[in-house]
Formats: sequence, C-alpha cells, structure tokens
Amino acid sequence: MENKQYLSIVAHYENCLEQHGDSHLGVDWPKLEDAQTRYQVMLEVIKLGDRGRDLRLLDFGCGASHLYEHIRKHDISGIEYAGLDLSRKFVELSKNKFPENKYYCLDLLEDNEVIPNFDYVLMNGVFTEKGTLSFAEMFAYFQQLVRRAFEKAETGLAFNVMSKHVDWERDDLFHLPFDSLAAFLRAEITRNFVMRSDYGLYEYTTYLYR
Repeated sequence: MENKQYLSIVAHYENCLEQHGDSHLGVDWPKLEDAQTRYQVMLEVIKLGDRGRDLRLLDFGCGASHLYEHIRKHDISGIEYAGLDLSRKFVELSKNKFPENKYYCLDLLEDNEVIPNFDYVLMNGVFTEKGTLSFAEMFAYFQQLVRRAFEKAETGLAFNVMSKHVDWERDDLFHLPFDSLAAFLRAEITRNFVMRSDYGLYEYTTYLYR
C-alpha cells in the first residue's frame, strides 16, 4: 500500500499498550471475557482430525501473546506456537514473557525475510481497526495480507472482522459485508471457507481451508 498507511494501525495499538500495559485493554479489547471468546473461536479453525497431534501455529498479529496464554491456561496440547507482529514493542514484550517461543517482527507485505509455512495461521484482531484509512484503503490492505498469509497456511487460516449487522458502525473500525468478503475469497483465495457469527459479538470470524 502506498506510504504504508497501515502503520497507523500499529501505532494505535502501541499507544494502547503504553496506556494500559499488558492487558486486554493494552491490545484494545474492551472486555476480557469477549477477548477470551475470540481466542476460543480462533482455535476452533483447527479441524477435529488435527486436534491433539503436533501442529505448527502462527499467531499473526500476536500482540502480547494472549492467545498463547489462553492455550496454556486451558492445557491445549499439540500446538507448536509462533508469533508474528509488525510492532517491535509487542514482539519484545512477548519474547520477554515467553523466550521459548519463536517470534518474528516483520512486514509480510514488504520484508524479504523468509518465514516457514505453518499448519494454521490465526489473525485475531488484525483487521478490526482501520483508524483513519478509508474503507477502500483498508479493504485493499486486507486483501493483500490475506493472500500472503494464506500462502503460509498449509491447512487453514482464521481471521475476524467487524460485522455490518450492528446497531451502529464506528468510523474507525473495519465493517466488512459478507457478500464483499465471499466474492473476494471465491475469486482469489478459495471456495472452501466458513463464516461464523454465532458467538455473540458484533463481528464474525472466517475460516479458510485448503
């Protein structure tokens, strides 16, 4: 994207971290219980037949590694976790908390550094905030990043966006219509996808599969 306008989104989250520290508010989730619901929904992208066996999972936009904390808290086995984030502040925080994990600090749209493939890639909250970007700019960024992330997912990818079916829309959030998303996925990514809006939040989660 011209001038890498999406870096303003990174700056927004770093500001949240500075204000609220290592917490759900520090990654701009207003309610802890809703954040925990999102972690569970993200992990449910894993097919039943894959659960319990060793899986390579990339937490794309890992922030403070709260997804990894959820995995540990609930004793979910068989996951080899790695995190990726554009923000060096978040990556350093995560490394200090969990030095046993592999973390990447890079821009998948720009950096030439090669990262390995994973069984599953999870993008929780990566496309929630659009800040000052227009819808068209955010949709273009979304499309580019989903293409690149799916290249790294050998089995499945999960991401969430704000729904259009809400009481009101916020100008700083990315409300993506179902039809616009489905048309893009069918034309350019895969016809093998699931959209979930069954977990009580004003958003929906999409699973893409090979």
